[in-house]
Amino acid sequence: MGLIGNAFNLLFGGGRNVIVDTAEVFRVNAEAGDKRASELQSAALEQMAREFQPQQNGWFDRLVDGLNRLPRPAMALGTIALFISAMSNPVWFSERMQGISLVPEPMWWLLGVVVSFYFGARHQAKGQEFQRSLAETMARTPQVVRNIEHLRSLDPSQPQIAHSGTDSTLEIAATETEDNPALAAWKLRQDAPG
Repeated sequence: MGLIGNAFNLLFGGGRNVIVDTAEVFRVNAEAGDKRASELQSAALEQMAREFQPQQNGWFDRLVDGLNRLPRPAMALGTIALFISAMSNPVWFSERMQGISLVPEPMWWLLGVVVSFYFGARHQAKGQEFQRSLAETMARTPQVVRNIEHLRSLDPSQPQIAHSGTDSTLEIAATETEDNPALAAWKLRQDAPG
């Protein structure tokens, strides 16, 4: 028993487990890793909870905190509103974009610097690329307006499709539906009792 006992004491003795200690060199202890992850998550949640706890600040501090939270949602919602206005009223949108195209380049640079400092790591080249694409879009506006007018003229519910001039009998003939034998037979079946 002494030899086997000495072997076990060598491997597991002294309150240590040599096999586990050796294995942890090559593979992270899952239990310890889960404990560290849990502690990290708890610390992050604590920090977030402290951020949103009511503080004993004055009205000015609360006002500034509220204003600091507005730009990102305002820009996101404003961008979505621009897309909606471009689809719903392209002429109105194009008029506004024409005004934006008159903004001098130094003002675009200044706006780019302000936005870069506020949001971080924004590049001025993107702003200039946006201005070029805006000009290209404005150049396409007349064609888009003509396309929309053409599409609206193709609407079959519009009476202008059957242009008959002053001939009222031709207009009536053009707007009346033709006899459809299959439809008439179906209607007879539907009207027939039981």
